[in-house]
Amino acid sequence: MKMDQEEIKRTFTVLFVEAFNSEKKRSGVLIKKKEDNTVHVHWKGAAEMILAMCSSYYDASGVMKDLNEEERMEFKKIIQGMAASSLRCIAFAHKQVAETEEEIVKEKKKLKEENLTLLGLVGIKDPCRPGVKNAVEDCQSAGVNIKMITGDNVFTAKAIATECGILRPGHDMDSGAVVEGEEFRNYTAEERMEKVQKICVMARSSPFDKLLMVQCLKQKGHVVAVTGDGTNDAPALKEADIGLSMGIQGTEVAKESSDIVILDDNFASVATVLKWGRCVYTNIQKFIQFQLTVNVAALVINFVAAVSAGEVPLTAVQLLWVNLIMDSLGALALATEKPTKELMKKPPVGRIEPLITNIMWRNLLAQAFYQVAVLLILQFRGESIFSVTEAVNDTLIFNTFVLCQVFNEFNARKLEKKNVFKGIHKNKPFLGIVGMTIVLQVLMVEFLKRFADTERLNRGQWGACIAMAAVSWPIGWIVKCIPVPERPVFSYLKWKKRT
Repeated sequence: MKMDQEEIKRTFTVLFVEAFNSEKKRSGVLIKKKEDNTVHVHWKGAAEMILAMCSSYYDASGVMKDLNEEERMEFKKIIQGMAASSLRCIAFAHKQVAETEEEIVKEKKKLKEENLTLLGLVGIKDPCRPGVKNAVEDCQSAGVNIKMITGDNVFTAKAIATECGILRPGHDMDSGAVVEGEEFRNYTAEERMEKVQKICVMARSSPFDKLLMVQCLKQKGHVVAVTGDGTNDAPALKEADIGLSMGIQGTEVAKESSDIVILDDNFASVATVLKWGRCVYTNIQKFIQFQLTVNVAALVINFVAAVSAGEVPLTAVQLLWVNLIMDSLGALALATEKPTKELMKKPPVGRIEPLITNIMWRNLLAQAFYQVAVLLILQFRGESIFSVTEAVNDTLIFNTFVLCQVFNEFNARKLEKKNVFKGIHKNKPFLGIVGMTIVLQVLMVEFLKRFADTERLNRGQWGACIAMAAVSWPIGWIVKCIPVPERPVFSYLKWKKRT
């Protein structure tokens, strides 16, 4: 409108400012015009809140008119129309007050809030960022229930939630998917616990409402993540299991109260956090399965051999070597697996679900039993089967045991999928570490006789070791065809104790 903002500011003196309040949804200022010393109060904020404070308005010609009920309803329709178009509707109002008002305001610290004149309404478009809808869909397909908690009015909130994909057609206030903060706050504790699951959008909410919802969801056993950027969001961010604050628009208080700071303020990053979090969790499970298989097999073979023959086939140096390649190299190999799309199709892990699942027990026990069986046969019948000395037989046991772990490392890549080689060409560190392990094992057997207490093996013996170790692949494939119950194994023991 070709107005000079700085010029206008110089013609007024600011007497008092009432900052924006998340409960009142408005802010105001008391100013004195230098030209004639008249005092004015100005308000801006949520359109329906400002409209309720007005008793008159200016028409298009600038003429002041009384705001009757008919006109008030007309303005409400305009506000609802803007909100339904996902516009954030803001209203402006003012009133000229007596000069004595300055003293009253300074004493009460409160501006005049009634009989104002409505100046105008503005609809501000705050479009969803590109990729937000896809990110919401990714989170929903991963079993994450997204809820939008906003200070906007219910019509704006519904429109934005529908645009983002949080709210689906047919979800409305009657179905319980959309509520206002005051309504949620006034529920009894039992009603809140009953209805919190269905709520997708909470409009006109206060920071306390956000905190209340987080507490309710946690009480129902959910793992709760909260995003926020304001100082008022700090209690909810702290209360949540995972607090995510915004790196650009977020306040320092919000960042300090959160666990993760999203540097680009983009919701799509939440889906990335979810994907990588699941990847790390799955990689830990893979390593635990792999490590337990090694430990069970080594413990059983050494224990049985020690009890029956009085000697152990695996020496201290050999066990140290096994632990080195399994703990260090094995962890590195399995930890380098990158996230896949399949991770986002799995349901989330519950708060009390065990780290070692039934699927992991099935896989590791099958491999451990096979390794124990092969090593015990070699321990008691290896010398006669291969017509070798005791020292060579012990080397065969050691070599077979290590190669079994190398082959089983491939099985550990996929806990449920039968094709353990899918995407392996993309994981160069895994292939490099496996290759390094094989090279070091050859050095241990063939060249470090005195250090490792081993004997050299011929081609036939190497072939036999590799063949016995390679059987772990078909065993892994067959075992994954066996269904397992969803209920954790150890929960049956607890149930028996109770009965």
